[in-house]
Amino acid sequence: MGALAKRKPQTRERLRPVDLARGHGLSTQAVRNYEEAGILPVAERTEHGYRTYTPLHDRALGTFLALVPGHGHPGATSIMRAVHSGPEGEVFHLLDESHAQLRDDRRTLQAVERALRELEAAPVAPRPDTWPDPGGMFIGPLAERLGIVPATLRMWERAGLVRPRRDPRTGYRVYDEADVRDARLVHQLRRGGHLLEQIAPLIAQVRAAGGLAPLEGALRDWHGRLSARGRAMLTGAAELDAYLRERERG
Repeated sequence: MGALAKRKPQTRERLRPVDLARGHGLSTQAVRNYEEAGILPVAERTEHGYRTYTPLHDRALGTFLALVPGHGHPGATSIMRAVHSGPEGEVFHLLDESHAQLRDDRRTLQAVERALRELEAAPVAPRPDTWPDPGGMFIGPLAERLGIVPATLRMWERAGLVRPRRDPRTGYRVYDEADVRDARLVHQLRRGGHLLEQIAPLIAQVRAAGGLAPLEGALRDWHGRLSARGRAMLTGAAELDAYLRERERG
C-alpha cells in the first residue's frame, strides 16, 4: 500500500501530450504547436524521445486559453512568449498595450455615438438653390454647409468615405442623402480627432446597417463586445497571476 501511495504523485506530475490535450479539449498536435510557439515551457523528453509535461504546463495552457478571449490569439501568444523567454517587464508592457487598445475602442464608440446624436439634433434640410434635383447636392453647397472646403470632400472621396455620383450633363459631383449623411458623420469624427483610416470601417458599418437608425442595434452589440472583452481580460489576468506565482514557487 505504501509503495502504491508513493507512485500516485509521480503519475500526476508527468503528463503525456494526450493527457494535456484532453484536459483542454485540444488535439495533441495543437499542444505540440503551442510548445514550439513558446506558449508552453519546453517539455522534458523521455529516453525514447517522447515529450512529458507537468502540472505547470497544464497551468500554462489554461492561462493561454484564458487570455485569448480578451487579448486575441496573437496577443495571448506574445504574452506567454514574454513570460517564458522575453525580457523582464515585457509581459506587463504587452498587457498595457491591450488595455490601451480597449480604451481607444471605447473612446471610438463614444465618439460615434456622440456624432450620431449631433447628426440627429441638427438635420440638414434641402434647399431648392443647392439641390440640383430631389436626390442630390453639389460639392460647393455641401462643403459650405459643413464648414469645410471642397478639397476636403474630394480627399474623403479618395479615401472611400463618401461616394458621390456624377451629374451626366455637367460631370459635377452630386451627393445624395446617404452621401450627405456619410459626409456629416466623417466631419463629426474628424473633429473628434479620428484619422481617416479609423473612420473608414465605421462608415462601412453605417452603410451595411442601411443608415443610422438600424445602426443602434450594432452599437449595442459593440458595447456588449467591449464589455465582454474587458471581463475576459480580468479572467485572463487572474489566470496569468496564478501561473506567474506557480512559476516563482517552482
